[in-house]
Amino acid sequence: MKKKILIVDDDKEFLEELAEMLRLNDYEVVAVADSTKTLNAAAVAKPDVILLDLKMPQESGFQVACRLKFFSQFPTVPIVAMTAYFKDDYKDLLRTYGIKNCIMKPFDTMELIAGIEEAL
Repeated sequence: MKKKILIVDDDKEFLEELAEMLRLNDYEVVAVADSTKTLNAAAVAKPDVILLDLKMPQESGFQVACRLKFFSQFPTVPIVAMTAYFKDDYKDLLRTYGIKNCIMKPFDTMELIAGIEEAL
């Protein structure tokens, strides 16, 4: 059975390319470009893992992770953060919000697959 991944990223072109790459690697994918719709998308999709951009305009990835972990029925779904801009204080925030790991953009396919499999 294919593992289902929910991707949340405000960059629609990146989102489409990432979704296609994951489908080609035998994952089922649900993609969301608006971070405020993450909880609803997760409720419908029931993902095995969530890929979450940290820097988004409506709600940051940290805000979304907080809602997913503490205010929803998804506290055990692993979250893998994605970001092009990483600060040292993010390490503590990742742990605080229950984010399993963080992958730096741009990343290659194998690095992403490894991060997903590690989270699963």
